[in-house]
Amino acid sequence: MTAVILAAGISSRLRPLTDNVPKCLLPVGGIPLLERTLVSLQKAGLRNALIVTGYLREQIEGFVARLGIELEVTFVNNPVFDRTNNNYSLWLAGEKLSGEEMLLLDADILFDRRIIPTLLSSQGENALVIRRSSALGKEEMKVECDEQGYVKRISKEIDPSLATGESLGIERFSSLTTAVLFQTLGRRKDRYEYYEDSFQEIIDQGAKIRTVDIGQLPCVEIDTTEDLAAAERLAQSID
Repeated sequence: MTAVILAAGISSRLRPLTDNVPKCLLPVGGIPLLERTLVSLQKAGLRNALIVTGYLREQIEGFVARLGIELEVTFVNNPVFDRTNNNYSLWLAGEKLSGEEMLLLDADILFDRRIIPTLLSSQGENALVIRRSSALGKEEMKVECDEQGYVKRISKEIDPSLATGESLGIERFSSLTTAVLFQTLGRRKDRYEYYEDSFQEIIDQGAKIRTVDIGQLPCVEIDTTEDLAAAERLAQSID
């Protein structure tokens, strides 16, 4: 299994903090986000990681080299990071993942170290992490589940009253589903959209993706200065 970490974006909503530093290298609780992610992957037993870079990629590559992590880390550059969405960045990783299972993570997530083992040990070939909630707004990536706990719909456009919870940006896919997903991304890569739109297409075609509710385990996506402040508070309780 290879962990794919998407870290190509400009993160304009965090400016000026990201004027000269990529978001994944911002310290949270005194530790850069990317370091937290890589250490969590290593402790969960992962051996290979692929980071898709773009904005200020030299800083990310240099940071990983200095970190001396035991993971085997490779990089793929998105040269058009400033005019594509995360679906394009994920598609670029496809040529490096021939026939492999994939653990997919966004690089801007502060998460409890127990979440990765929970996801890896969950039932089903494919799964994504959610937090059940009845208080979701427009910004959250919402998930609607069927009666068996599989993803029925995933989109920011889902009516919050129909949503089971929020997708937190951490997913696991079998080698077969990974291959189908990258084929789908290849057809859709030039659309400015989220990779979850490709998730939805393969779900509509029959792919089964189970949800894994992490309950109260800490996890937050960092998009804004308010998110960063919340993450700083949350970092005190992160394992």
